[in-house]
Parts: sequence; structure tokens; C-alpha cells
Amino acid sequence: MSGAPIVATIENVRQGDGTKPVIIDLVGMNGRPWIPSLGMRRIIAKAWGTETNDWIGRLVKLVNNPEVVYAGQAVGGVEIIALSHIEKAFTVPKRVSQKKTVPHHVEVLAEPVTEPWRAQWQAITNALSEAGYTGDPQAMLATAGQVIGQQWDHPNKISAEDAQKILAAVRENENEEGK
Repeated sequence: MSGAPIVATIENVRQGDGTKPVIIDLVGMNGRPWIPSLGMRRIIAKAWGTETNDWIGRLVKLVNNPEVVYAGQAVGGVEIIALSHIEKAFTVPKRVSQKKTVPHHVEVLAEPVTEPWRAQWQAITNALSEAGYTGDPQAMLATAGQVIGQQWDHPNKISAEDAQKILAAVRENENEEGK
């Protein structure tokens, strides 16, 4: 990422590995994920909590900061400068070395009118995927319907109540299998 700040919608949040534990897919980034640093993950957790499904559909304003230091070297990095779904701006200490922190300010990013079903559908497909279900969007829609005995022709037809039933049923099924 270079140039001017970008505003992006979080499309998906995936679990990575030990060195890159959180991978965030942003709408319009053509499959190129954002792997936030520990400091940026701390900012997101402070603002939105640690339940990554809650991050989906939210907006983040990012900027490339060429002065970001890693292992004593200026390597540059992507930093958060604003977030949606926060009540007020906040400042947190950001570590720049083992012994030094600097204040990092995060502004409120106005939330545009969005289609709420998109975030709801992403949460459903994430839960189904985590439970081992696979397939294209139509197959996932059919699977979601089977979970609660319903059928829809498009994800935007799933009511908020049905979405909660699907998520609860999938999580309950995962818990039973994990015992």
C-alpha cells in the first residue's frame, strides 16, 4: 500500500499462524490480505473487541507509514488512522522500541449506509466454514437453510432471527462434536 490513505471494509478475518495470527481480507483489495502488526491488532481489539466475526463489515482507514520500525530498522508499515463503530476518537501508546512508546491517535470514521445482510451472511459463512462445511455461495446458502429447516433464494432474504438460529445451531453442533 502506498500513497494516500484508503478506507476499506473488512470482508473476512482468518486465523493465520504464530507469526501472523490474524489475516484480514478487505473489500476491493483483489485477494491481497492485510496482516496487521501486533500494535494495530491491539488497537482493533481496544475499539471492537477480540471477537473477529464482529469486525466483518466494519470500516478501517489505513495509511502507509514509512517510519514504522521493526527489529531496529525502518521498514514501513500499514497503520490505522480511523475506525468505524467507535463512539469517540482515542489515543493509545504504540510501541516503537522495547523501551519507547509514542501516542497513536485513532479518529472516528463515519459509517456509511450499508447493506446489513452482507455482514450477517459473512458471519454465517465463516461459522459454516469453521464447522467444516464447504462449497460455493449457493451451496453454503443451501447448507445454512438445512441447518434450521429453511430455504432462501438469496442471502439477503435471511432474517436476523434466522441468522441467529443458524449461528447458534452451528456453534452447538461444533461444541457437541468437540466433547
